[in-house]
Amino acid sequence: MSNHQKRLSVPNSWPVERKTATFTVKAGAGPHGEDGVPLLIVLRDVLGYADNRKEARYALNEDNVLINGKAISDEERPVGMFDILAFTEREEYYRVFPGEGGRLALTAIDPDAAESKLGKIVTKTHVSGGDVQLGLHDGETLIVEDDQTYDAGDSIVVGNEDGEIVAHFEYEEGALVTAVDGAHAGEVGEVEEIQVTPGSAQNNVIVSQDEGEGFETVEEYVVVIDENFTGDDE
Repeated sequence: MSNHQKRLSVPNSWPVERKTATFTVKAGAGPHGEDGVPLLIVLRDVLGYADNRKEARYALNEDNVLINGKAISDEERPVGMFDILAFTEREEYYRVFPGEGGRLALTAIDPDAAESKLGKIVTKTHVSGGDVQLGLHDGETLIVEDDQTYDAGDSIVVGNEDGEIVAHFEYEEGALVTAVDGAHAGEVGEVEEIQVTPGSAQNNVIVSQDEGEGFETVEEYVVVIDENFTGDDE
């Protein structure tokens, strides 16, 4: 199987120029599905910390590059929405956040913020023993006690070291959200109204903004955040 991906057909979220060359690296198996961006692209095309795959491999073998608190040695490991990247030797920390047009962008954060990551709950399933399994947007799953009140659409913050939930943001009117896809990707505002659509169609979400006209999008495209996730952590 080829390790190359045609630039013209990469997902819109990939931060690569499409007409500078024919091919780019293909993402390996891992979290975030087809939207996951290979770590090599982040190191080479976004940050400029490596000129090629060989240099990226050398840097990763030093165990100084962490994703969500874990040292990564595979340059094709997918990176996606709300992942935490830490470059320990440089003392640099970033959160992957939606940028304009849905392209993934890096937001500099402080070391404390790098100790946990945000996840949107997309599924909630009862499992044997009476517990509940939460499925997050990046494919990660967590087991919680049945008496805890988490719902699909909510967001949680999970500690990188112990996997414990350290914060919970409910998806409801008045919640602060960001759009992660569609025409308004990267915009932030408060949920003004959740319009429930009969049948199997997506619910619509009306989002208001203090500065801006607000926007309307589908429920799938919004993620609940708080003010610490808006890009001004430093």
